[in-house]
This record gives sequence, C-alpha cells and structure tokens, in this order.
Amino acid sequence: MTTRRRRIRPGRLLLGLVALLVAALWAFPVYWMTISSLMSNIRLQSGAPTFWPVNASMDNYAAVWDSGSFLPALRMSLLVTGLTIVCTLVFAFLAALAVSRYRFRGRRSFVLAVLLIQMLPAEGLFIAQYRLIGSLHLLNTVLGISIIYVAAVVPFTIWMLRGFVAGVPVELEEAAMVDGLSRTKAFLRITFPLLAPGLVASGVYAFLQAWNEFTVALVVLQSDTAKTLPIWLRSFVQASASRDTDWGQVMAASSLIAVPVIIFFLFVQGRMTSGLVSGAVKG
Repeated sequence: MTTRRRRIRPGRLLLGLVALLVAALWAFPVYWMTISSLMSNIRLQSGAPTFWPVNASMDNYAAVWDSGSFLPALRMSLLVTGLTIVCTLVFAFLAALAVSRYRFRGRRSFVLAVLLIQMLPAEGLFIAQYRLIGSLHLLNTVLGISIIYVAAVVPFTIWMLRGFVAGVPVELEEAAMVDGLSRTKAFLRITFPLLAPGLVASGVYAFLQAWNEFTVALVVLQSDTAKTLPIWLRSFVQASASRDTDWGQVMAASSLIAVPVIIFFLFVQGRMTSGLVSGAVKG
C-alpha cells in the first residue's frame, strides 16, 4: 500500500491565509461587542482595552432586560418581520410562478417593471410612502411598516424565485398527472418540494431586510410605543447619552438584537446553502 503525500501549493496556502484574515476581520467586531457587554462601564472607560473580559458579569444584560422597553420592541420586530416574510413569499411565489409557467399579454412588461423597480432608490420614495401610509391611518402600526417592507422586498424576491421555478421541468408535473394525480396535487407533491430551498433563501433575504431596516422605520414609527429593535437601540443609546453613555449596556442590547438572527440562521442554514447553490446554477 503506497501513501501519497499531498503537496500544498503556495497559491492555495496564500488564499487560505487571506480567507482566515477576512474571517477574522468579520468576526472581531462581534467578539468585541460580546466581551464588552460582559464588562462594567467603568472598566470599559478606564484603562487600556483588553482582548478578554475582565470581571465578567451578566449585569448589563439584566439591566437591558429590566429596562421595560426591550420586550415590546422585540415583539414589534418579530411581528413586522414575520408578516413581511409571509406576505413576501406568498406574493412573490405566485408572481414568479405566473411569469415562469404561463404566457400572457404584458408578461415581458411585467418582468421588465420588476427589474426596473429594484433600481429605484429607497430614499426617493420616503415622502410618498409616508403620505400613503398616513392617508390609510397606518402610521405607527405593524401593518403599515410591513406594507412598505413587502413592497420593497417583493420585486427582488420575484426575480430570485423566477429562476428556481424555471429550473423545475414542467415534464415532472405532466408525468405525475399521467400517473393519475390532479394538476394541483402534482404541483404540491412534485414541484413545490423542489422549490423549498428557493423559498428558504428568499425568506432569509426578506428576514434580513425587515429585521435590520432602520431608515423607513424611523420615519413611519414615531410613537414611543411602536418601535422596532433598531429604533429602540437608537433611543436606548440616546437615553444613555443623556446621562453618561453606558457602553456595556449598549453592547449588551446589541448582542440581544443579534440573538434572534443567529437562531434563525442556525435553523435554516442547511436549506439556505442548497438554495443559494441551486439558484446560482439554474439562474
């Protein structure tokens, strides 16, 4: 039995080192935020910075949790994000199915409009969106901000899902119909499971857009009782700055906002990876 020694090429080694450096640059702010959230504000503002927590405690997390404003903001963000994901996937999926599987008058114009809408700068729509939501008496409501998010996310999601739907051969459904299934059952049992990775990838995109969005929420949500987490974090920082910025609590609040994102990605990471790869191949 012969053993083959695997030679490491210099170019591959260099790429590996560059990848590790980039990963470290991305991970370091998260690490710094986490260790800062475990230290007292006095320790953070005095002495040289340290790369590990000194006298670590959960006091900052307890203070943020007991502030009384975190849970309402978390509930608001969860409602807005959940409603945005559900509405986006339903509307975008039906639209992608229509433009990929059916031929109708205006189809090309619709696809072109979807492509052009993505190019509009969001800042140019603020006034129109604010007046529209105000005329519907939906300012400071979950439904009002969700409508804006869905309208912003749906065009790109249609474009994304269109590639997934087009990548599933219609012949699979036709073969199932020959075997005795109705058109609806053939779609639900054959085509729909194959589109699950694309739906997950689109849901992740909608989640990130709704969870992290700040500017539109700042305009539409002006009530103290209706704040998403990014708006709450801004007001939390301002409240801290009015006395003495408590960076330990600010970092703890930022870490708490990141927890639902981490949980969501751990839950969908498998489907998301396969969805992104499938979308890249099918285009």
